[in-house]
Amino acid sequence: MNAAGIDVSAKTVTLVISREGRTGKPREFANTPQGHAALSKVLHKAQVERVCLEATGLYHLDLALALDDAGLAVMVVNPKAAKRFAEAMQTRTKTDAVDAALLAQFAQRMPFKPWERPDDLALGIRACARRIAALNKQRTQTKNQLHAAQQTALTPDFLLANLRHNIEYLDAQIEHLRQRVLDLIAADAHLQQSFDLLTSIAAASAIQLLGELLVLPPDMKAKQWVALAGLDPQVHDSGIYAQLYQAVLTFHLKTDLTTDIKGLVVVIFEVIE
Repeated sequence: MNAAGIDVSAKTVTLVISREGRTGKPREFANTPQGHAALSKVLHKAQVERVCLEATGLYHLDLALALDDAGLAVMVVNPKAAKRFAEAMQTRTKTDAVDAALLAQFAQRMPFKPWERPDDLALGIRACARRIAALNKQRTQTKNQLHAAQQTALTPDFLLANLRHNIEYLDAQIEHLRQRVLDLIAADAHLQQSFDLLTSIAAASAIQLLGELLVLPPDMKAKQWVALAGLDPQVHDSGIYAQLYQAVLTFHLKTDLTTDIKGLVVVIFEVIE
């Protein structure tokens, strides 16, 4: 059986293909849509039957989606499982190539658990949430530019008017997208209940919270939820991640979340006994 392991980082992905237990040379691709397409072609050409990658915060999702779209059998493993497998294989070296080779061996030796693709609604909400976050960032930057421009009499009135117009335009775009997302949420009772809970925790960022949490792997515990999503505010500058971190912890306290979370919507809503 031909299996592949892929180590994912922010900018690149490293591929190692194992053919009947013989590990091939590592190959590196850009972690971009173009890189994903090139990688998928290589996997098809090599007649790879199983692809294994480690869940790495927010970086692995687009790759997993691209591989799934290409008709490849994908398994996304929990980082803890990958770490324990490396320990069992007595691997001390840790590089992208070594990690990819270990994931290829994992795919060959361990039971294959197909990755559960988030549904289109979850992916759509995530895309809208990220666009809203980007627009909010642009609006903040433009407001800062307006504030600086107003501090000097040398700024032409037409420039001030242009900045104010841009802010109004961004406000309208944000509100339009926000309302469209709220309409999608309202059409699903479980999503609406989840959204209401998130709103009670962090009202200003509930859409962004929902967009990120919906696409997390379902077989996770509360601590893994926080770590896997990259929600540690010490790592990210953006305020949304600090809010996500606090929201997940608060949600954990409110729901006594002590067991695995199932499903995409249930990831934020339902407690499994």
